[in-house]
Amino acid sequence: MITGPLSSKLGATMLSALFISSVAGPCPAMAAEVVQVSSVVSLEYSIFDEQHELIESNKGKEPFRSSQGQGKMIKGLEQALVAMQVGEQKTLRLAPEVAFGRINQGAFRAVPKDSIPSNLLRVGAMLRAHTAHGQSHLVRVREIKENSVVLDFNHPLAGKTVILVVKVLGIEPERER
Repeated sequence: MITGPLSSKLGATMLSALFISSVAGPCPAMAAEVVQVSSVVSLEYSIFDEQHELIESNKGKEPFRSSQGQGKMIKGLEQALVAMQVGEQKTLRLAPEVAFGRINQGAFRAVPKDSIPSNLLRVGAMLRAHTAHGQSHLVRVREIKENSVVLDFNHPLAGKTVILVVKVLGIEPERER
């Protein structure tokens, strides 16, 4: 899911907080284990659309695990996780730029109509497309023309503002490689 190191402004804020806590004595928030760049974080999350309809959740399922600050999570989530503690929960309203990205017009591809199974020839149908390199991508039927079908290779949530409720379940230091 999306890219990006933490902004230098956020990094400066973290350094300022560390400097202030060392001058003013131990800071309770810094004394506890907190998410920092390179932490392996376990999360519980729920994603909602702007009408508060649930899109996806891992509540009651296996936690989502990822390395913080490596660009493996959506940018808005990585930024919000900085300095969160185990058990802490946040509700985030994320614009497309820091969520699943804007819609990329170059991600639409026309394919021959007869290459799509007839039961999936409807706008909005989700298909799994396979590349020559063996990778698979979830794609959506965007448009059906006389002899072709336009497929949308954008993330299904691209271009949408989402509400993300996230809870930190665990924090581990970066593993040795």
